[in-house]
Amino acid sequence: MRYISTRGKTANLSFKEAVMMGLADDGGLLLPESIPVLAPGDLAALGHLAYPELAFRIISLFTEGIPSADLKQLIDKSYQTFSHEETTPVVHQDGVYILELFHGPTLAFKDVALQFLGNLFEYLLREQGAKMNILGATSGDTGSAAIYGVRGKENINIFILHPHQRVSPIQELQMTTVTDPNVFNLAIRGTFDDGQRIVKEVFGDLDFKTGFALGAVNSINWARVLAQVVYYFYAWGRVQRATGCKEVYFSVPTGNFGDIFAGYIAKRMGLPIRRLILATNENDILTRFVSQGDYSIRSVVPTPAPSMDIQLASNFERYLYFLFDRRCDRVREAMAEFAAGGRLTFDADQRRQVAREFLAGSASRAETLATIRDFHAATGYILDPHTAIGVKVGREQAGGEVPLICLATAHPAKFGEAVQEAIGQVPPLPDSLKDIEQRPRRCEITDADTEQIKEYIRRHAQ
Repeated sequence: MRYISTRGKTANLSFKEAVMMGLADDGGLLLPESIPVLAPGDLAALGHLAYPELAFRIISLFTEGIPSADLKQLIDKSYQTFSHEETTPVVHQDGVYILELFHGPTLAFKDVALQFLGNLFEYLLREQGAKMNILGATSGDTGSAAIYGVRGKENINIFILHPHQRVSPIQELQMTTVTDPNVFNLAIRGTFDDGQRIVKEVFGDLDFKTGFALGAVNSINWARVLAQVVYYFYAWGRVQRATGCKEVYFSVPTGNFGDIFAGYIAKRMGLPIRRLILATNENDILTRFVSQGDYSIRSVVPTPAPSMDIQLASNFERYLYFLFDRRCDRVREAMAEFAAGGRLTFDADQRRQVAREFLAGSASRAETLATIRDFHAATGYILDPHTAIGVKVGREQAGGEVPLICLATAHPAKFGEAVQEAIGQVPPLPDSLKDIEQRPRRCEITDADTEQIKEYIRRHAQ
């Protein structure tokens, strides 16, 4: 299995090289040259496996060069940190199957990938006798999950940018209360899109990237997407066994297109997904793309679901590669067009292709809070705001003839203010959060300026 860039000028990489490179040197995103397709019999067998064994079976299809025993050990170590014996359990509530992805150490779906990626980085650095400085931007959950994935690990520093006062209080505390010497939190005066831009600009300076051994933990790193593919297979297997239905809908709350792109890869591998339902808040660039063929930037609107307050979906380029029939020249043209004008449009054939694969919808602030309230009244189950958006849009878009699986991307306690506004009570705090406000903190506030961030890295890098 070799890896190539969506822009075509970086190619023939091994899995190890792709992981360590993060963003391709030509500015594109890395993908495997081909996607393995599983036979129906293989799918049925996978549906019965426990999560770590399933993860090993799926991930090993893409990780040539890592001995099986080593890969299995990395996966087992990664999911031992989860508090639920099933890792990502599926629960049935009010006609909807909820895939709970929040049982990791930071109570968000990002843990599923970043616990694995942190261990993988440590393994590869030890093998190569190398050091790494991780640089990432977060809209809330990636930062804490990445920090918990690498805190205290040898040969790694991590620099995380988050938008100052634009993440939830718990999200901020989960990042800034980690005071290990290898962890650096930077609150930028701006939006997540500013942070994401800075990261891409820093990685685009190849001399700086090489000189400071930069690595990526954002979903621009292929290993992040790969680890997330697994839970689509896991949820499908559990629901298929419970219902006897082979096809399912997945509703995915998303802002950066990474989580739903993992579902798209699972679909290309043969998982019988009728449609992937893309759910956004008022920052609806992705919904407008699916529904209207309009991918155009608007101002970021603060919402109760801050992890989705995004207008530049960094993983969208990976989907364009497939939509444009793997034509890297067309991807390059499209990304240059978008960089110049902030807008892409699509022809009728392309829109029909998108419609065969996706449905989409959005939820306003009022609709998000109403969904939390109504779902709690009906079931006693508390949704976080992101998951509520997935439930609301999923129910609107899915036909009732096959099961609907909604991804629960975060524990409701991470968004206590929104939940309290919706149901009149604060969600119970898990033990891991109960004393978080009393812990020491470390964070530096800075302008959303690429040169300032580079200078900070120069002063603190490994």
